[in-house]
Amino acid sequence: MTTATAARGGALSLAADLFFRRPWLLTFVLLLPPLLWIGVVYVGSLVALLLQSFYSLDDFSGLVIRELTLSTYAELLEPANIQVITRTFVMAAAVTLASAIIAFPIAYYAARFARGATKAFFYLAVMMPLWSSYLVKIYAWKLILAKEGIVTWAAAHLHLSWVLEGLLATPVIGGTSLSFSYIGTFLVFVYIWLPYMILPMQAALERVPRNYIEASADLGANPRQTFRKVIFPLALPGVVAGSIFTFSLTLGDYIVPQIVGNSRPFIGSAVYSLQGTAGDIPLAAAFTVIPMVIMGIYLMVAKRMGAFDAL
Repeated sequence: MTTATAARGGALSLAADLFFRRPWLLTFVLLLPPLLWIGVVYVGSLVALLLQSFYSLDDFSGLVIRELTLSTYAELLEPANIQVITRTFVMAAAVTLASAIIAFPIAYYAARFARGATKAFFYLAVMMPLWSSYLVKIYAWKLILAKEGIVTWAAAHLHLSWVLEGLLATPVIGGTSLSFSYIGTFLVFVYIWLPYMILPMQAALERVPRNYIEASADLGANPRQTFRKVIFPLALPGVVAGSIFTFSLTLGDYIVPQIVGNSRPFIGSAVYSLQGTAGDIPLAAAFTVIPMVIMGIYLMVAKRMGAFDAL
Protein backbone atom coordinates (compact mmCIF):
# COMPACT_ATOMS: atom_id res chain seq x y z
CA MET A 1 0.00 0.00 0.00
CA THR A 2 2.88 2.34 0.83
CA THR A 3 4.46 1.69 -2.55
CA ALA A 4 1.16 2.37 -4.36
CA THR A 5 0.65 5.60 -2.37
CA ALA A 6 4.17 6.73 -3.17
CA ALA A 7 3.66 5.96 -6.86
CA ARG A 8 0.38 7.87 -6.91
CA GLY A 9 2.01 10.83 -5.16
CA GLY A 10 4.90 10.74 -7.60
CA ALA A 11 2.50 10.77 -10.57
CA LEU A 12 0.58 13.74 -9.14
CA SER A 13 3.81 15.59 -8.46
CA LEU A 14 4.98 14.91 -12.00
CA ALA A 15 1.67 16.16 -13.42
CA ALA A 16 1.83 19.27 -11.23
CA ASP A 17 5.38 20.02 -12.40
CA LEU A 18 4.36 19.50 -16.03
CA PHE A 19 1.38 21.83 -15.75
CA PHE A 20 3.50 24.41 -13.90
CA ARG A 21 6.16 24.42 -16.63
CA ARG A 22 3.55 24.43 -19.43
CA PRO A 23 0.49 26.49 -18.35
CA TRP A 24 -1.01 26.21 -21.84
CA LEU A 25 -1.28 22.44 -21.33
CA LEU A 26 -3.40 22.91 -18.19
CA THR A 27 -5.64 25.35 -20.06
CA PHE A 28 -6.00 22.84 -22.88
CA VAL A 29 -6.93 19.99 -20.50
CA LEU A 30 -9.53 22.15 -18.73
CA LEU A 31 -11.07 23.40 -21.96
CA LEU A 32 -11.05 20.06 -23.80
CA PRO A 33 -14.32 18.62 -22.32
CA PRO A 34 -16.51 21.70 -23.00
CA LEU A 35 -14.93 22.18 -26.42
CA LEU A 36 -15.65 18.55 -27.31
CA TRP A 37 -19.23 18.99 -26.10
CA ILE A 38 -19.72 22.15 -28.16
CA GLY A 39 -17.97 20.66 -31.18
CA VAL A 40 -19.82 17.34 -31.22
CA VAL A 41 -23.27 18.23 -29.88
CA TYR A 42 -23.75 21.82 -31.02
CA VAL A 43 -21.60 22.31 -34.12
CA GLY A 44 -22.12 18.69 -35.17
CA SER A 45 -25.89 19.05 -35.02
CA LEU A 46 -25.74 22.28 -37.05
CA VAL A 47 -23.60 20.58 -39.70
CA ALA A 48 -26.03 17.64 -39.82
CA LEU A 49 -28.92 20.09 -40.13
CA LEU A 50 -27.22 21.97 -42.95
CA LEU A 51 -26.48 18.71 -44.74
CA GLN A 52 -30.10 17.58 -44.44
CA SER A 53 -31.25 20.80 -46.09
CA PHE A 54 -29.41 19.79 -49.28
CA TYR A 55 -31.33 16.50 -49.50
CA SER A 56 -34.78 16.13 -51.04
CA LEU A 57 -37.96 14.16 -50.44
CA ASP A 58 -39.34 11.63 -52.89
CA ASP A 59 -42.93 12.66 -53.58
CA PHE A 60 -44.03 9.09 -54.34
CA SER A 61 -42.42 7.08 -51.54
CA GLY A 62 -42.01 9.86 -48.96
CA LEU A 63 -38.39 8.78 -48.38
CA VAL A 64 -35.45 11.15 -48.11
CA ILE A 65 -33.17 11.06 -51.16
CA ARG A 66 -29.63 11.50 -49.84
CA GLU A 67 -28.25 13.27 -52.88
CA LEU A 68 -27.04 16.86 -52.76
CA THR A 69 -29.47 19.20 -54.50
CA LEU A 70 -30.83 22.74 -54.26
CA SER A 71 -34.39 21.71 -55.04
CA THR A 72 -35.39 21.91 -51.38
CA TYR A 73 -34.23 25.53 -51.19
CA ALA A 74 -36.14 26.19 -54.40
CA GLU A 75 -39.29 25.08 -52.55
CA LEU A 76 -38.75 27.94 -50.11
CA LEU A 77 -39.42 30.33 -52.98
CA GLU A 78 -42.96 29.05 -53.42
CA PRO A 79 -45.59 31.70 -52.51
CA ALA A 80 -46.88 29.81 -49.45
CA ASN A 81 -43.38 29.43 -47.99
CA ILE A 82 -42.47 33.04 -48.79
CA GLN A 83 -45.56 34.10 -46.83
CA VAL A 84 -44.42 32.03 -43.83
CA ILE A 85 -40.96 33.63 -43.88
CA THR A 86 -42.35 37.15 -44.35
CA ARG A 87 -44.97 36.66 -41.64
CA THR A 88 -42.35 35.52 -39.16
CA PHE A 89 -39.90 38.29 -40.01
CA VAL A 90 -42.55 41.03 -39.72
CA MET A 91 -43.77 39.65 -36.38
CA ALA A 92 -40.21 39.47 -35.00
CA ALA A 93 -39.50 43.05 -36.13
CA ALA A 94 -42.80 44.35 -34.68
CA VAL A 95 -42.23 42.59 -31.34
CA THR A 96 -38.67 43.95 -31.16
CA LEU A 97 -39.78 47.51 -31.92
CA ALA A 98 -42.66 47.41 -29.42
CA SER A 99 -40.45 45.87 -26.73
CA ALA A 100 -37.84 48.62 -27.22
CA ILE A 101 -40.46 51.37 -26.97
CA ILE A 102 -41.98 49.90 -23.80
CA ALA A 103 -38.67 48.93 -22.19
CA PHE A 104 -36.76 52.19 -22.67
CA PRO A 105 -38.64 54.38 -20.15
CA ILE A 106 -38.67 51.53 -17.62
CA ALA A 107 -34.94 50.94 -18.04
CA TYR A 108 -34.22 54.68 -17.95
CA TYR A 109 -36.10 55.14 -14.69
CA ALA A 110 -34.33 52.16 -13.12
CA ALA A 111 -30.91 53.37 -14.25
CA ARG A 112 -31.29 57.06 -13.37
CA PHE A 113 -33.73 57.38 -10.51
CA ALA A 114 -34.28 54.04 -8.76
CA ARG A 115 -32.22 53.53 -5.60
CA GLY A 116 -32.11 51.02 -2.78
CA ALA A 117 -35.41 49.22 -2.23
CA THR A 118 -36.90 50.75 -5.38
CA LYS A 119 -34.14 49.28 -7.55
CA ALA A 120 -34.50 45.92 -5.80
CA PHE A 121 -38.23 46.00 -6.55
CA PHE A 122 -37.43 46.82 -10.18
CA TYR A 123 -35.19 43.78 -10.57
CA LEU A 124 -37.74 41.60 -8.80
CA ALA A 125 -40.60 42.83 -11.00
CA VAL A 126 -38.58 42.27 -14.19
CA MET A 127 -37.20 38.88 -13.23
CA MET A 128 -40.27 37.37 -11.57
CA PRO A 129 -42.13 36.56 -14.84
CA LEU A 130 -39.07 34.54 -15.90
CA TRP A 131 -39.46 32.29 -12.86
CA SER A 132 -42.87 30.98 -13.91
CA SER A 133 -43.51 28.30 -16.51
CA TYR A 134 -43.40 29.39 -20.14
CA LEU A 135 -46.48 27.33 -21.02
CA VAL A 136 -48.43 28.53 -17.98
CA LYS A 137 -47.91 32.15 -19.05
CA ILE A 138 -49.04 31.45 -22.60
CA TYR A 139 -52.20 29.60 -21.53
CA ALA A 140 -52.95 32.35 -19.00
CA TRP A 141 -52.77 34.92 -21.78
CA LYS A 142 -54.97 32.74 -23.97
CA LEU A 143 -57.66 32.92 -21.27
CA ILE A 144 -57.15 36.65 -20.80
CA LEU A 145 -57.50 37.34 -24.53
CA ALA A 146 -60.35 34.88 -25.16
CA LYS A 147 -63.81 36.09 -26.21
CA GLU A 148 -65.05 35.40 -22.67
CA GLY A 149 -61.83 36.75 -21.11
CA ILE A 150 -61.10 39.74 -18.92
CA VAL A 151 -60.15 42.02 -21.83
CA THR A 152 -63.54 41.58 -23.49
CA TRP A 153 -65.27 41.96 -20.09
CA ALA A 154 -63.37 45.18 -19.31
CA ALA A 155 -64.09 46.61 -22.77
CA ALA A 156 -67.81 45.90 -22.32
CA HIS A 157 -67.98 47.53 -18.88
CA LEU A 158 -66.05 50.58 -20.08
CA HIS A 159 -68.34 50.84 -23.13
CA LEU A 160 -65.35 50.29 -25.42
CA SER A 161 -66.57 47.14 -27.14
CA TRP A 162 -66.77 49.07 -30.40
CA VAL A 163 -63.01 49.72 -30.18
CA LEU A 164 -62.26 46.04 -29.66
CA GLU A 165 -64.63 45.02 -32.43
CA GLY A 166 -63.05 47.53 -34.80
CA LEU A 167 -59.60 46.23 -33.92
CA LEU A 168 -60.65 42.63 -34.54
CA ALA A 169 -62.27 43.64 -37.83
CA THR A 170 -58.96 45.03 -39.12
CA PRO A 171 -57.84 43.05 -42.17
CA VAL A 172 -54.88 40.66 -41.75
CA ILE A 173 -54.24 41.29 -38.04
CA GLY A 174 -57.83 40.81 -36.81
CA GLY A 175 -59.79 37.69 -35.99
CA THR A 176 -62.77 36.29 -34.13
CA SER A 177 -61.18 37.23 -30.80
CA LEU A 178 -57.84 38.49 -29.54
CA SER A 179 -56.76 34.93 -28.76
CA PHE A 180 -57.34 33.98 -32.41
CA SER A 181 -55.59 36.90 -34.09
CA TYR A 182 -52.13 38.22 -34.86
CA ILE A 183 -52.80 40.95 -32.30
CA GLY A 184 -52.99 38.33 -29.55
CA THR A 185 -49.84 36.59 -30.80
CA PHE A 186 -48.06 39.93 -30.83
CA LEU A 187 -49.16 40.83 -27.29
CA VAL A 188 -48.03 37.49 -25.87
CA PHE A 189 -44.66 37.71 -27.60
CA VAL A 190 -44.08 41.22 -26.23
CA TYR A 191 -45.03 40.15 -22.71
CA ILE A 192 -42.79 37.07 -22.71
CA TRP A 193 -39.66 38.66 -24.22
CA LEU A 194 -39.90 42.11 -22.62
CA PRO A 195 -37.52 41.30 -19.69
CA TYR A 196 -34.83 40.33 -22.20
CA MET A 197 -35.06 43.85 -23.64
CA ILE A 198 -35.25 45.74 -20.35
CA LEU A 199 -32.14 44.31 -18.68
CA PRO A 200 -29.56 45.04 -21.45
CA MET A 201 -31.02 48.51 -21.93
CA GLN A 202 -30.84 49.21 -18.21
CA ALA A 203 -27.22 48.02 -18.12
CA ALA A 204 -26.33 50.30 -21.06
CA LEU A 205 -28.08 53.31 -19.50
CA GLU A 206 -26.20 52.71 -16.24
CA ARG A 207 -22.96 53.26 -18.18
CA VAL A 208 -23.99 56.69 -19.51
CA PRO A 209 -21.93 59.17 -17.43
CA ARG A 210 -24.05 61.69 -15.57
CA ASN A 211 -21.56 64.46 -16.30
CA TYR A 212 -22.33 64.05 -20.03
CA ILE A 213 -25.97 64.89 -19.35
CA GLU A 214 -24.97 67.80 -17.09
CA ALA A 215 -22.54 69.10 -19.73
CA SER A 216 -25.28 68.91 -22.36
CA ALA A 217 -27.57 71.01 -20.16
CA ASP A 218 -24.74 73.50 -19.46
CA LEU A 219 -24.23 73.90 -23.21
CA GLY A 220 -27.86 74.94 -23.62
CA ALA A 221 -29.45 71.70 -24.83
CA ASN A 222 -33.04 71.06 -23.79
CA PRO A 223 -34.06 67.62 -22.47
CA ARG A 224 -35.24 66.48 -25.92
CA GLN A 225 -31.93 67.41 -27.52
CA THR A 226 -30.00 65.77 -24.69
CA PHE A 227 -31.93 62.57 -25.17
CA ARG A 228 -31.50 62.59 -28.95
CA LYS A 229 -27.83 63.66 -29.07
CA VAL A 230 -26.38 62.16 -25.86
CA ILE A 231 -28.47 59.55 -24.06
CA PHE A 232 -29.92 57.56 -26.96
CA PRO A 233 -26.66 57.19 -28.97
CA LEU A 234 -24.82 55.96 -25.87
CA ALA A 235 -27.69 53.60 -24.93
CA LEU A 236 -28.14 52.28 -28.48
CA PRO A 237 -25.80 49.28 -27.95
CA GLY A 238 -28.09 48.16 -25.13
CA VAL A 239 -31.13 48.51 -27.37
CA VAL A 240 -29.45 46.44 -30.07
CA ALA A 241 -28.32 43.87 -27.49
CA GLY A 242 -31.87 43.49 -26.23
CA SER A 243 -33.17 43.25 -29.78
CA ILE A 244 -30.89 40.25 -30.35
CA PHE A 245 -32.92 38.33 -27.76
CA THR A 246 -36.39 39.54 -28.74
CA PHE A 247 -35.82 39.19 -32.48
CA SER A 248 -34.15 35.78 -32.41
CA LEU A 249 -36.54 34.27 -29.86
CA THR A 250 -39.59 35.43 -31.81
CA LEU A 251 -38.04 34.25 -35.06
CA GLY A 252 -37.70 30.67 -33.84
CA ASP A 253 -40.65 30.27 -31.46
CA TYR A 254 -43.30 27.73 -32.42
CA ILE A 255 -45.32 27.36 -29.21
CA VAL A 256 -46.94 30.81 -28.97
CA PRO A 257 -48.34 30.75 -32.56
CA GLN A 258 -49.81 27.30 -31.93
CA ILE A 259 -51.62 28.31 -28.73
CA VAL A 260 -52.46 31.98 -29.34
CA GLY A 261 -53.36 33.18 -32.82
CA ASN A 262 -54.87 31.83 -35.98
CA SER A 263 -53.78 28.71 -37.82
CA ARG A 264 -51.36 30.46 -40.18
CA PRO A 265 -47.86 29.05 -39.55
CA PHE A 266 -44.64 30.80 -38.60
CA ILE A 267 -41.18 29.39 -39.33
CA GLY A 268 -41.01 27.56 -36.01
CA SER A 269 -44.43 25.96 -36.34
CA ALA A 270 -43.71 25.09 -40.00
CA VAL A 271 -40.52 23.28 -38.95
CA TYR A 272 -42.41 21.52 -36.16
CA SER A 273 -45.10 20.21 -38.51
CA LEU A 274 -42.71 19.35 -41.37
CA GLN A 275 -40.39 17.25 -39.24
CA GLY A 276 -43.31 15.70 -37.37
CA THR A 277 -46.55 14.84 -39.13
CA ALA A 278 -45.37 15.69 -42.66
CA GLY A 279 -42.04 13.91 -42.34
CA ASP A 280 -40.33 16.32 -44.74
CA ILE A 281 -37.00 16.61 -42.91
CA PRO A 282 -35.11 18.32 -45.79
CA LEU A 283 -37.65 21.14 -46.10
CA ALA A 284 -37.78 21.51 -42.31
CA ALA A 285 -33.98 21.82 -42.27
CA ALA A 286 -34.08 24.37 -45.10
CA PHE A 287 -36.64 26.41 -43.17
CA THR A 288 -34.36 26.28 -40.12
CA VAL A 289 -31.45 27.67 -42.08
CA ILE A 290 -33.44 30.86 -42.83
CA PRO A 291 -33.45 32.25 -39.24
CA MET A 292 -29.84 31.14 -38.82
CA VAL A 293 -28.80 33.23 -41.84
CA ILE A 294 -30.94 36.18 -40.71
CA MET A 295 -29.48 36.08 -37.20
CA GLY A 296 -25.94 35.68 -38.55
CA ILE A 297 -26.31 38.92 -40.50
CA TYR A 298 -28.08 40.56 -37.56
CA LEU A 299 -25.29 39.61 -35.14
CA MET A 300 -22.60 40.99 -37.45
CA VAL A 301 -24.43 44.32 -37.61
CA ALA A 302 -25.01 44.25 -33.84
CA LYS A 303 -21.32 43.63 -33.20
CA ARG A 304 -20.37 46.63 -35.32
CA MET A 305 -22.76 48.73 -33.21
CA GLY A 306 -21.11 47.59 -29.96
CA ALA A 307 -24.09 45.57 -28.76
CA PHE A 308 -21.95 42.81 -27.26
CA ASP A 309 -20.42 45.33 -24.83
CA ALA A 310 -23.89 45.84 -23.31
CA LEU A 311 -24.53 42.15 -22.65
